[in-house]
Amino acid sequence: MNPRTDAVLATLEADQEAAQARLMGWLRIPSVSAQPAHAGDCRAAGEWVLAQLTALGFTGSLRDTAGHPVVVAHHPGPDGGKGPHLLFYGHYDVQPPDPLELWTSPPFEPTIVQGPNGPQVRARGAVDDKGQVMMWIEALRAWHAVTGTIPVRCTVLIEGEEEIGSPSLDPFLEANAAELKADVAVISDTGMWDVNTPALSTRLRGLVYTQIDLTCASRDLHSGMYGGLALNPLNLLTRVLGQLHDENGVIQIPEFYDDVVDPSPAQKAEWAGLGFNPAQFLGEIGLTQGIGEANRAPLERLWSRPTADLNGLWGGYTGDGSKTVIASQAHAKLSFRLVPGQDPAKVVAGLHAFLAARLPEDAKVEVQVFGASPAIEVPADSPWITEARGALAEEYGRPAVLIGCGGSIPVVESMRRLLGLDALLMGFGLTDDQVHSPNEKFDLTCFRHGARSHARLLGRLAG
Repeated sequence: MNPRTDAVLATLEADQEAAQARLMGWLRIPSVSAQPAHAGDCRAAGEWVLAQLTALGFTGSLRDTAGHPVVVAHHPGPDGGKGPHLLFYGHYDVQPPDPLELWTSPPFEPTIVQGPNGPQVRARGAVDDKGQVMMWIEALRAWHAVTGTIPVRCTVLIEGEEEIGSPSLDPFLEANAAELKADVAVISDTGMWDVNTPALSTRLRGLVYTQIDLTCASRDLHSGMYGGLALNPLNLLTRVLGQLHDENGVIQIPEFYDDVVDPSPAQKAEWAGLGFNPAQFLGEIGLTQGIGEANRAPLERLWSRPTADLNGLWGGYTGDGSKTVIASQAHAKLSFRLVPGQDPAKVVAGLHAFLAARLPEDAKVEVQVFGASPAIEVPADSPWITEARGALAEEYGRPAVLIGCGGSIPVVESMRRLLGLDALLMGFGLTDDQVHSPNEKFDLTCFRHGARSHARLLGRLAG
């Protein structure tokens, strides 16, 4: 361990109350990126975090984009640019807090409440992502307090549009690729296995998001005059989409599984040893029966197998009372979560082939693609993973597990594609943090151990 790390950890312990106060100050800014009325709050949230960084010796600025601004800051480290160069990424924007009536306290008036793991801060953005960003800022602050500098060369990138799909991020990364060059991206926007077991996410599923628009007749029809003879697009679309999976949960898109890369036997064995309880996992959301590929373990279905899910289905008359109409159009939102090896373009082509094989001549179909990003896998033997596992083991007294993530973090793919960077995904959220829901929270024990783990990682990387 770096000989100065103990002093840094002691500084973090002594500064806990002030660190919590700083976090709560940031949480009070309602930086809701989806709502134009909060554009000024988004800028204020970026200015707030930039001030935190400049106080630690960073040189930075708030960069305007077509949407909300991006914070970029640099620190040369103690040795004039030698040694590793980290790019810390986070986002200052948050989800809308609605429905407000379900919050037990106002979403932008952070409140400390008692939970099963001790005190927790409850507010919108508590864990996603302000609390997780503040962990590594507090680690940097403690190193600066002890040594007068940051132990490694650092670049910080904090955006304000993650919660609306980061529309300005790819153009920004492309335009500033030379300035943002680093050795690895450090991202804390993921979770732990449980409150006592640290984790590193090494697999992220990709995403293809589509809308299917099906048109049959040239206008809406009277169901008494035309029913039984005219093609009904709602009947047709539901029948076709009902064939997406077979009786064993296998997706029927042509060539869908051809390029899927399975996790290694060692990775499967590690997952099997986690003691995942699917009945408990589903019971928390009021379900009793799992779905998916019958011959795959539950964690494989969540982390290493692709999915196809209807996210919306509409058409015809849906108002009060009755209207006996055969609609001319039917629509569906259909998303695919992808795993390593799958090509989003090939999945879209397979969807076209699946529909074409099942639709009659009079049915005209259009497929809109709103998003297409591949899955990400970080090599388990990466030196960054090795150092992070060491830091987490030092902090928690037990090995960190390598887990998958069923969701997608598009910035990870963007950084690999545009900056050539792998990501170190070291997060400290818990499954009950109610991300994107009312009463979002972050356990203060996770906040504390997260900051200490980042401090340990910085010490290890500094040698």
